[in-house]
Amino acid sequence: MDQFTADPTARVFNGKLYVYPSHDIVPPEGEGRPEWFNMADYHVFSTENLTQWKDHGKILDQKDVPWADSEAYSMWAPDAVERNDKYYFYFPTRTKGAGDGEGGFSIGVAVSNTPTGPFIPQRMPIEGVEGIDPNVLIDKTGQAYLYWSRGKIYGAKLKDNMLELASKPKVFTELPQKGHIEGPFVFERKGTYYMTYPHVANQTERLEYATGDNPLGPFIHKGVIMDESSSGTWTNHHSVVNYKDQWYLFYHDSELSPDFDKNRSIRADSLFFKENGNIKKVIPTHRGIGKSSAFKQIQFDRYSEKSEEGVHIEYLDQKDTFKGWKLVFTQPGAKVRYNRVEFGKESPKAVKLRVNVSGDENAVIEIFDSSLSSVAKLQLDSTDGWEEISVPVQHQFTGTKDLLIEVSGKGSIELDWIEFVK
Repeated sequence: MDQFTADPTARVFNGKLYVYPSHDIVPPEGEGRPEWFNMADYHVFSTENLTQWKDHGKILDQKDVPWADSEAYSMWAPDAVERNDKYYFYFPTRTKGAGDGEGGFSIGVAVSNTPTGPFIPQRMPIEGVEGIDPNVLIDKTGQAYLYWSRGKIYGAKLKDNMLELASKPKVFTELPQKGHIEGPFVFERKGTYYMTYPHVANQTERLEYATGDNPLGPFIHKGVIMDESSSGTWTNHHSVVNYKDQWYLFYHDSELSPDFDKNRSIRADSLFFKENGNIKKVIPTHRGIGKSSAFKQIQFDRYSEKSEEGVHIEYLDQKDTFKGWKLVFTQPGAKVRYNRVEFGKESPKAVKLRVNVSGDENAVIEIFDSSLSSVAKLQLDSTDGWEEISVPVQHQFTGTKDLLIEVSGKGSIELDWIEFVK
């Protein structure tokens, strides 16, 4: 919530989940291409609970790469893998002297002893590779493969040094040849290789997939993982990861930049498979993944489910979207559900809410737990702007609970967050 991130590749190293995204920025005046994608560096983020994330800072800058145009702002979608206790970071960018067109991209490798860097770039890009969106798969035999895109999707074996091709590039002609296609991400599950990719079949990119029994195909098209974005964001770029026996889809949207879809933000949702191995379509949610601590601010506007009428979300500050959202209740009976709140072994004594209430008649907010038992009930008068209000909880409970908020009475209620108190 403090920077724009896109093209997320999620990887598990040493029991922790890491995400390697690209980093959308507004370039300094007179530099880059103001109306296009601008990316000068990479950060890496990590988590153990899928809710709290740590930014480990910048791991590579365009000025660090000897062969790259240091003013191109074209450090696009990356990937990272571990091999023999070394971490290999793959990234595309425009080469020196390539000009301002869409061509001239090569793929480089930077190497580190840790998942968080520092990453030291090789002096030259991978020979024989021109394009963007690198993705690396290491199969069960230890053979590594590199995939990338340049109007089409390509793949080749990598040598054991992870720095050079071990075979000639192959074009996957069995994948869609009409409509823009890019961003390959290949993973294996139960002996089946899944080739996943963004594809413009209509107006904007949707996520599709094909399967095969060999990392270099042939692949058979199976279907759509995620439909086109409802926000109209032209791109989507993704990865698929298994973490603690659950599969997840990481992707991006322009929710925090509604007027400019070249500034994007990472999202994630759970992903599931049918019995025959096909992927169930992922419907984007605001709630996302992970458990939320009951004793930290719970952003109920990132809901799991809500009433169709009587409640909606708005930015807290239209000019500073990084401040997040608020819930706006406008009709009695409106409900919002927020799943997976972790209370642990200690029952809370009170709950605190940040609210802004307007209207002449009293309004009521009531919080329920998974069993629909009332947790707390607040009778609200009009406030003079935002106020924090605390009330005791009405019964004891522990463990993981889903929470439901319902309003009654008239007036407008804005809710920023709730937080339980021990």
